[in-house]
Amino acid sequence: MNSNNFRMPARRLAAVATVTALAAGPAVLGAGAAHATGDHGRASAVVLRTGLDVSLLNKTVNVPLAVTLNEVQAPRSAEKTALTARLDGVAGGRPFAVLGAEAAQSRATVTSRLAEGSVRVAHARLHVPGLPLLSLVEVGTVTAKATCEAGKRPVAAANVLGAVTVLGKRVTLTAGGPTEVKVPGVGEVRLDLSRHSTTSRTAAATALELKVSVNPLRLNVAEVEGTITLARATCESPTAPPSGHPVPSHDPAAGTKPQDAPAKTDTAPGTKPQGSRGDLAETGGNPATPYIAGGALVLVLVGGGAVAVARRRRS
Repeated sequence: MNSNNFRMPARRLAAVATVTALAAGPAVLGAGAAHATGDHGRASAVVLRTGLDVSLLNKTVNVPLAVTLNEVQAPRSAEKTALTARLDGVAGGRPFAVLGAEAAQSRATVTSRLAEGSVRVAHARLHVPGLPLLSLVEVGTVTAKATCEAGKRPVAAANVLGAVTVLGKRVTLTAGGPTEVKVPGVGEVRLDLSRHSTTSRTAAATALELKVSVNPLRLNVAEVEGTITLARATCESPTAPPSGHPVPSHDPAAGTKPQDAPAKTDTAPGTKPQGSRGDLAETGGNPATPYIAGGALVLVLVGGGAVAVARRRRS
């Protein structure tokens, strides 16, 4: 009776040990598996972006003017040529022109190997609140382009072509530094020409960046201060694609050969091949061997203990 009662727990204990030993090996071996992921990069482009503070004549209210034209992120493009805005207390609440152009295009594209942003604006006229008839800036053609290709150094370029007029005054821009234009009774504008920067994976180009400080005293506007960006493009390189070489697998089943596959030997005819470590590796040895041996040892110990206990109870 005691023997029958003991056998069932012993069998259960052996089964539990077997399942634990067999499950632990694959779980540990599978922990090292890796999966590669790819990044297609990023690109953006914008024709115009403003960050202006507009003070009304009573000097008690500051109204922000933050607008954009043709701002896109890959994969998109836009070709609007005009931008208007409304501000409470300015021009009686009616819309006023911020930018007008004959052509204004922004484009951002991304592929597995290339990210690129580009902008082109032709014959642009930029206005700020309080100066409805006098253009802040008039420019012929501006372009900006940022190209990021996987595995290559990013490239950024920006150009201003044709005549440039600031607050009614024709100016000559230089790449050596900013150009400042002051008009008595109206204000001043500082222009930075063709700014660009690159890193190992990113690029950015801006055709014109303006720092504005004007006091028009018209349309209930006292002062306009802030920055304006005309034609900006950015990009970030995609990660380089895999080289094509297979990634080493941590799967214990990978690379094993059938047990009955004949081993290659270099023994002379008529002699019996000798065993070696290389032969053992070809007959199925792999990283799972320690776990299998450990499981077998657990089973032997459990079985031996069960037999010993059974014998004691019988005696």
